[in-house]
Amino acid sequence: MTAPHVLHIVENLDRGAVENWLVRMLRHARVAGQAPDWTFYCALGRPGALDDEARALGARILYSPVPVSRKITFARALRDEIRKGGYDVIHAHHDLVSGLYMAAVAGLPAALRLIHNHNADEIVLTPNPLKQALLRGPLRRTGLAMADRVVGISNHTLDTYLAGRPRRAGRDIVHYYGVDPTPFRDIAVDRIAFRRALGLADNALILLFGGRLVPEKNPVFAVDVLAALRAREPRAVLVYAGAGAQETAIMPRAAALGVEGAVRLLGWRGDLPYVMAHADWFILPRPEHPMEGFGLAVVEAQLAGLRMLLSRGIPDDPLLPTASYRRLGLAEGPKAWADAAMALLDEPAPSREAALAALARSPFDMDTALAHLTQLHTA
Repeated sequence: MTAPHVLHIVENLDRGAVENWLVRMLRHARVAGQAPDWTFYCALGRPGALDDEARALGARILYSPVPVSRKITFARALRDEIRKGGYDVIHAHHDLVSGLYMAAVAGLPAALRLIHNHNADEIVLTPNPLKQALLRGPLRRTGLAMADRVVGISNHTLDTYLAGRPRRAGRDIVHYYGVDPTPFRDIAVDRIAFRRALGLADNALILLFGGRLVPEKNPVFAVDVLAALRAREPRAVLVYAGAGAQETAIMPRAAALGVEGAVRLLGWRGDLPYVMAHADWFILPRPEHPMEGFGLAVVEAQLAGLRMLLSRGIPDDPLLPTASYRRLGLAEGPKAWADAAMALLDEPAPSREAALAALARSPFDMDTALAHLTQLHTA
């Protein structure tokens, strides 16, 4: 059976969670002996860090000749490509903005058309709040009317896009990211060497923030938690593995609270599973509204054997039955978060082996997720 010719509309193949997931699934398909016929249409019109790997895995990469900010001419260029490309599936990955893509292909020969929602932030392509409010409704209505399938990466993400509309059987679908457990197997853990490499005490207890340092992840709140935690446990330190706009706000806050010597900024790490495996807690204090779409890092933290401190902005979907965690509201304050961290420390350490076994039985299993993704591309 010939694989369907799929056009994935993405930002570009760079650090984004969406694009990393797609390349991860493409890689797994090749290992499984499959040959997906995928083309990536990069709306940002520029190369990304994953381009070479995607091409080596057999994918084509196209760059939009028009910036997506020029909506009408962008839509015309996309329409021209879809008209000449003969695609069997149009898989749009830009949440509400995918309504623009659906409008662009109106009237073209029928192809299976999917809108894939990867977060619940409901961002549209304008910094103007009034225009955002005005555009959300038409983009949503266009997407719902013209997409053959609407996909969400979690129950919350899908229901946010549907905005109160009941799910349509076979059309409105939750598809969970496939999570590759390989980097978490057989990690050689040397806690002392890892701490010495960061200039930390041999017995330091690491509170880890892993991910983008941006307002929607609320990374600075972790500094407040650290200060409260060190009042209880002086060995506690805070390590950031990531980068972003709020990176420059972290150390000033740490200095103001007198804990700057217990904070380390590692930047982006290509070995995040290794970093995770050497930490003691994982913290994700995302604001409660809007909620996280899925929380891939939450799954990874479980595979690394971490105790987790999560805000109420994290949905239940990424939690495995083996999870060791506390969920708190931000309004409860840093002291409550520190108390929860200490309570977790008093409990038995979560088992990496048990988490890996639970993953294999979950929708996040790579084979299960690949089979479901393949089904999504079948009429």
